[in-house]
Amino acid sequence: MKKKNIILLGIAVSLYMIISQNYCFAQGRIADYRDMIQLGVKVGTNYSNVYDTKGEEFKADPKFGLATGVFVAIPIGKYLGFQPEILISQKGFHATGKFLGILYDYTRTTTYVDVPLLFSLKPTPFLNLVAGPQYSYLLKQKDDFDGSFFTIQQEEEFNNDDLRMNTLCFLGGLDIDLNNFVIGTRMGWDLFDNNKDNTTTTPRYKNVWFQATVGYRLVNN
Repeated sequence: MKKKNIILLGIAVSLYMIISQNYCFAQGRIADYRDMIQLGVKVGTNYSNVYDTKGEEFKADPKFGLATGVFVAIPIGKYLGFQPEILISQKGFHATGKFLGILYDYTRTTTYVDVPLLFSLKPTPFLNLVAGPQYSYLLKQKDDFDGSFFTIQQEEEFNNDDLRMNTLCFLGGLDIDLNNFVIGTRMGWDLFDNNKDNTTTTPRYKNVWFQATVGYRLVNN
């Protein structure tokens, strides 16, 4: 992931936080829901790529994908909490190059059911810092290969209980709470993966992604 993208994302989030915080406090509109159970829905996008676990040169471009699902915020006191989520999440990458003198364009899209199990730190009513593990269940994988003279599309769906077909991830981020609306950002990366043939060999290439979502929540006293 290019450093410029990380910097731009950080600046955008910071500016939004400052503007939203000042406006809502000035209007007296931010309520303190930190000690209440919250159920909500969210929708947004992943900006994902892959990285080479052996540190060798591998060039790929990031791609956008859908991220949508539900979450529950469970307070553990006023300043700590537990926030499990269930999301349908698209990741992948885009690459171009030349093979045997033929120019090609290649895109891989993987669709997962992501289950983040996040612990939250809530220093203020409008800011929620989250981090924790995530289990991702692979639903399907789509490959699009477009060469100079031919095009190949291949889609594979998965329906099994084999844990080695899936992956454990880690992610962290923050939520900006504006009463019933939540602006969320996350960064995550795979901790392990598998070659899909039940071997124990760890593949070189793993997912890394940024996520931005907008959510709406119900508060239960």
